[in-house]
Amino acid sequence: MSFEKYQKRRLRLSSLSVVISISLILFLLGILGLIVLQSKSISDNFKEEFEISIFLNDTAKEKDIKELKTSLNKKEYTKKITFLSKEKAYQTYLKELGEDFMKELDENPLKNSVNLYLKADYFDLKKIGKIEKNLLKNKFITDISYSKATVSNLNNFVKKTSFWLLAFSSLLGLISFVLINSYLRLAVYSKRFNIKTMQMVGATKRFIRKPFLYRSIKLGMLGATLAIAALSTIIYYLDNKYTVLKIANNKQQIALLFAGIFILGIIITWISTYFATRRFLKLKTDELYY
Repeated sequence: MSFEKYQKRRLRLSSLSVVISISLILFLLGILGLIVLQSKSISDNFKEEFEISIFLNDTAKEKDIKELKTSLNKKEYTKKITFLSKEKAYQTYLKELGEDFMKELDENPLKNSVNLYLKADYFDLKKIGKIEKNLLKNKFITDISYSKATVSNLNNFVKKTSFWLLAFSSLLGLISFVLINSYLRLAVYSKRFNIKTMQMVGATKRFIRKPFLYRSIKLGMLGATLAIAALSTIIYYLDNKYTVLKIANNKQQIALLFAGIFILGIIITWISTYFATRRFLKLKTDELYY
């Protein structure tokens, strides 16, 4: 094997190892990003299934109920509404309790109610309090019932989880940058004599740096593409295996995640190579051996 062929083979193996390293790191970042997105989706689902019961006076006419439902459907905070008549509420209680409390009563004490489900962005005690205050202005609404403790506890849990996920994401992002930077610095280090030779014959820093930047960006794009392909496989598997997660339903978020991985692959490799070549361009000839 000639020396030229040996050098080409060595360069291919070096490039392959860099691409694999970049793709693995970006894949791990993608998995973490997917967990963050999915945790938000799950918490939003919980929030949007939270029921606020609006109890109506027995004197409320069908026209009043219809107008209330129409009004609520037009509100920006409404996810959905359902109507529960006092008769259906009685049947529900009968099934759950197993005892007929109507035997000792002359009439059904339960109230007709409109159940309001809010959008996730409005799942907050202050916002719900304002909604409650405005609704109680209607004379035919007797009471509004919901668990304030549930709202408070769930919001606190989401805040704490978000904080730790953000902290872990930042740490992993920093580690990823350091690792990719190290791989690319080693790749540039192997070419330090070529850099110095070009510099000695009068090549400008920009001219010397350009091929290294182009090559590293290509490696970053290839690594990001492999990471996205692996992540797509994981998403497809999880979506088919655990349909309740509904991961593939968030197509826009997944597309943004993939775009972020691809752009991150380009940015990290560009920055790392730029500073690596800058360092070696500043070295003196006798410093290249250390």
